[in-house]
Amino acid sequence: MHKPHVVIIGAGYGGIMTTVKLQKLFGKGQIRITLVNKEDYHYQTTWLHENAAGTLHHDRTRIPIKEVVNKDKVDFILDTVVSINPEEKKVKLENSELEYDMLVIGLGFEKTTFGIPGIDEHAFSIESINSARLIREHLEYNFANYHYDKEKDNARLNIVIGGGGFTGMEFAGELINRIPELSAEYDIEKALVRIIILEASSTVLQGFDPQLIEYAMTSLESRGVEFVTNAAIKECTSDSVIYEKDGKKCEIPTKTVIWSAGVQANGIVEQSGFETNRGKVEVRTDLRTPEFDDVFVVGDCAMVVDKETNRAFPPTAQIAIQQSSVIAQNIKALIEGKATEPFKAKSLGTVASLGHDDAIGVVLNNRKVFGWKASVMKKIIDNRYLFKLGGFGLVMKKGKFNFFY
Repeated sequence: MHKPHVVIIGAGYGGIMTTVKLQKLFGKGQIRITLVNKEDYHYQTTWLHENAAGTLHHDRTRIPIKEVVNKDKVDFILDTVVSINPEEKKVKLENSELEYDMLVIGLGFEKTTFGIPGIDEHAFSIESINSARLIREHLEYNFANYHYDKEKDNARLNIVIGGGGFTGMEFAGELINRIPELSAEYDIEKALVRIIILEASSTVLQGFDPQLIEYAMTSLESRGVEFVTNAAIKECTSDSVIYEKDGKKCEIPTKTVIWSAGVQANGIVEQSGFETNRGKVEVRTDLRTPEFDDVFVVGDCAMVVDKETNRAFPPTAQIAIQQSSVIAQNIKALIEGKATEPFKAKSLGTVASLGHDDAIGVVLNNRKVFGWKASVMKKIIDNRYLFKLGGFGLVMKKGKFNFFY
């Protein structure tokens, strides 16, 4: 008897949670489940800004896949996806090829630079464990070298963040907490360090409540973060960033530019011939691709349009986790010859961290929260995800319990 083979590519929030849910829905030997990922761990993308700033060690952020998947039900392949051939129902990897009966695409995002010169070559981005670790080490390198330059170079101490969205603001909040420690360690006057957020639009955190945006900016400014809005980055070099504001070009000497102003779906999806909208697959209501009944898409690679607003849902971890549950149930339904169910997003709120004990958010029926209470809420949300992924044991091992400082 043929066992349906379900292949999941990518172990981000959507991919790993689909795997965990499928292994619970089926008994041993009922179906074949294969998870493919280029690393042997899953990581909390929403914690990477802490790793990059150096306020949280990266080992806390990564979770070994073998600790959350059942090896008796799931085959894990450590490899990199090269391409997908949906017509032949095959996935090409660097070292092998897989055939599938059903495929779940969860390949995540990659940065987009909008063609700005020098971003690829000279700017850092917070997109993986390794990129976050590189940023942390780069910051420490520049602080360590400040006193060894023949002439003091303040470009080493100017940190520019390109983009005032979630990632940029959260990174700034963690970094401003880290600066006193770095300054003390490397004998640098804290006042010499500048953290500058360049935002192309008129406000940071677009889409957030104006009152919460004002709180966030005031909080970070009071701790030393500088904001320049309506500032479009035009070029990045090895020792400066050039931006345009009010028709005038300005230059900031810096050896550290963190690009957080744009991401796009993994290019493999479009390159494999799927019908896309701005690089994403505009999935059907049950999260399958328009052309193929055996291919689901989850997370950053999926475009799900909210019929009420006619706008796409943001590619957040919260949405990806909700999608994974529907995909797992729909795979079971298809195998059993039943009808699939539509995905219905349910907003549980949004919280943005501003450092150790500060945050802003909208939770529980659009209730606005800020400060320490919002920070506690953020950690509860993080711990809740860990519980859903790996139970109480994973919460105790990786969870955040530093509610008081």
